[in-house]
Amino acid sequence: MEPVILVHGGAGNDFDDRLPEFRAGVERAARAGWNVLRQGGSALDACEAAVRVLENDPHFDAGHGSFLNANHEVEMDAMVMDGTRLGYGAVAGIQRVANPVSVARLVMERTQHSIFVGAGAEQFARAQGVPVCPMEELVAGSSTHLLRPEDRGFHAGQTGDTVGAIALDAGGQLAVAVSTGGTPGKMPGRVGDSPLIGCGGYADNSLGAAAATGSGEALMKILFSKTACDLMASGLSPQQSAEEVLRLLERRTGGPTSQGGIILMNPAGEIGSAFNTHHMVHACIGGTGELWIKD
Repeated sequence: MEPVILVHGGAGNDFDDRLPEFRAGVERAARAGWNVLRQGGSALDACEAAVRVLENDPHFDAGHGSFLNANHEVEMDAMVMDGTRLGYGAVAGIQRVANPVSVARLVMERTQHSIFVGAGAEQFARAQGVPVCPMEELVAGSSTHLLRPEDRGFHAGQTGDTVGAIALDAGGQLAVAVSTGGTPGKMPGRVGDSPLIGCGGYADNSLGAAAATGSGEALMKILFSKTACDLMASGLSPQQSAEEVLRLLERRTGGPTSQGGIILMNPAGEIGSAFNTHHMVHACIGGTGELWIKD
C-alpha cells in the first residue's frame, strides 16, 4: 500500500485573518505524520504525531490553544482508534496536560477501559508519567484571546478549531486521532463529539477512516464519522460519502447547529472532504510525498 495522511485544523467561520497560520500548522502536522509513515511507522503513530503538532500550536483549539469554558478553565477531549483491531481510547474533560491525544492512546494500550474523564483522566495520566502543566500554559497566546469579550460565551452551533488526522500505512492499516479544547464558554463538564467513538472519529480497515469537526451536539446525533464510513462501505467514494453525510447532518439536525466538516479515507487510501462552514483547513501527503492544502 502507498501510505497516505490527511490532517484537518477544524471547521469554522472566523478564520479569514488566521488562514496563513492555519495553513502552516496543518502542513507541519501533515509532514510530521508523513515522516513517520515513510520510515515504516504505523498509521496510529502517524496520526498521533500529526495531532501532537497541532496540540502544540496555539492557533488551534487543542492542547496549547484550548478555549476557556464558562469558569475560565481548560477542559480538553481526545481520542484515537486503530482500524486493525478496533482499538479505541479516549479522554474527556482532562486538564493540565499538553497532549491529550497521547493520553488517549495510553488509555487504549495500557488499560482494559476505553475512556477516562475529568479528574480520573488526569490521575491516570500522572500515573503513566505524563507531565502536567499549569492551566495558564495551555491558553497563553491561544485563539481564545483573539475573541471579542462578547463572543466568548457558548452559542448553540458554535464551532471550535478541533483538530484531527487519519492515515493509511504501508501495511494497509487505518487509524484516526482527534483532539479539541471544546467550544468557547462551554458549561464545565460539557463533552462534545470529539472523544466519542463513531462521532468525532472512526477507523476500521474494512470500512475506512474519518475525523470530524464542528458542532458536537449535532454531530453526535447521527454518529457522523461512523455513518460516513458506512457510506463508503456501501460503495460511495470518499468524496461522495463526505458530501452525503454533510447533507444528512443538515437534513436531520437542521438550523445553525448543523455546521461541521469531515475528512475521509477508504481502505485503498482514496480521500474525500466536505464542510459547510467558511473554512476547514486540511492537508494531505501521499504517494511520493506530494503535499496539497485546501481551506
